[in-house]
Amino acid sequence: MTPSDSPPVEVPTPRGIHLMAKPVGPLCNLDCSYCFYLEKEAFFPKKERFRMSDEVLEAYVERYIQVQTTPVVEFTWQGGEPTLMGVDFFRKAVQLQKLHANGKTIRNTLQTNATLLDDEWARFLAEEKFLVGVSLDGPQHLHDIHRCDKQGRSSFDATVRGLQCLLAAGVDCNVLVTVSREVSKEPLAVYQFLKELGIRYIQFNPVVERITAPQEKAIGLYFARPPNLSMVPVKDTADTPAYTTAFAPEVTAQSVEAHGYGDFLIAIYDHWVRHDVGDVHVINFDWALAAWCQVPASVCLFSPRCGKAAIVEHDGSVYSCDHFMYPEYHLGNLQQDDLATMMQSPQQERFGAAKEERLPQVCRTCSYQFACHGECPKNRFATAPDGEYGLNYLCPSYLKYFRHITPSMNGMAQLLAHGQAASLIREAFKGPLIVKSGKTIQQQSS
Repeated sequence: MTPSDSPPVEVPTPRGIHLMAKPVGPLCNLDCSYCFYLEKEAFFPKKERFRMSDEVLEAYVERYIQVQTTPVVEFTWQGGEPTLMGVDFFRKAVQLQKLHANGKTIRNTLQTNATLLDDEWARFLAEEKFLVGVSLDGPQHLHDIHRCDKQGRSSFDATVRGLQCLLAAGVDCNVLVTVSREVSKEPLAVYQFLKELGIRYIQFNPVVERITAPQEKAIGLYFARPPNLSMVPVKDTADTPAYTTAFAPEVTAQSVEAHGYGDFLIAIYDHWVRHDVGDVHVINFDWALAAWCQVPASVCLFSPRCGKAAIVEHDGSVYSCDHFMYPEYHLGNLQQDDLATMMQSPQQERFGAAKEERLPQVCRTCSYQFACHGECPKNRFATAPDGEYGLNYLCPSYLKYFRHITPSMNGMAQLLAHGQAASLIREAFKGPLIVKSGKTIQQQSS
């Protein structure tokens, strides 16, 4: 959603389930040091092939379309690196989608490191109207800190070359910046670099990972499991039980600092809101603006509950969430189990409800609960000021960020409510604006 495009903000179509595909599982041609998915190879047999078969592909396409209650079906392909499957795999996927569409509109999104893309890939993605997300962490000196290949070599040139192939072919694409500790220190350098590349859709994802416990390291994990896997009830009352954790590891060196992510967002926001609203779409800011416009969250991250966005692995296995790909969250297999039954199972319902039910009291009374809802449960391993466990690690960042953007978010929400473009907020920095009834704007002299 891009609410800064044009007014008014519309309530999105009803959300069905979302089942993201991992056609090569955790396999990747890069070896990004912050990647939380590479380690999932430990949960498969040592000689696993990690390629989605034709049978699993068709089961995924057919059953995913069948179970949707919405007129639009969104397919998302991720990894690992999904382009390792080759372009013919995706041609086959598109053919199957057309075969089983049954009158529904099909959309495809591909998340890639772009290093394997060439003109053939770009033509296909353009012809089939794929939305492509490219992982690029800014200028080379930042990108190559954590995004090297298996031999420790730079991936920067190959990534930019692939991105330029997409742009030249007219592919709709955005850039996903993974905000590590180092990236968070240079917000404007990252933002200006992407603008100079011609990127107009940008998303920022913070790195938050914890150091493994000995038993996790022993089974081949690089990062700690989600906090609730180590949480145990400490009392049982008529209300929701309280929880504690037996092991509260430190975050990894790559992880953004608890306050640093907020500083990063604020620095970019201050430039964007003065110069780029309507021209550059920073998805994080669009999410916030939607909340200020009282539009239901379009992403699980900021929804009151989760559980509607699962993943299907290369072998047909379905898990509760991309960040919870652990045996405890295995729901079944597409080839043997009904997808609707898996997504509506008591196990998945409990998973989705836990986000809201375990929200700390400090969050329930927070002025910004409407925009945050405690963010992702995987990041809830901090202790609140009142001593309650389960506060989001990034809470200090979100608090300062939401406080900082409130005045201009209120202004943009007011503009949209009066049928005006949110981009007019830029004029407010030249002098106060009056939003008149009848869709007129006046700028007062300062």
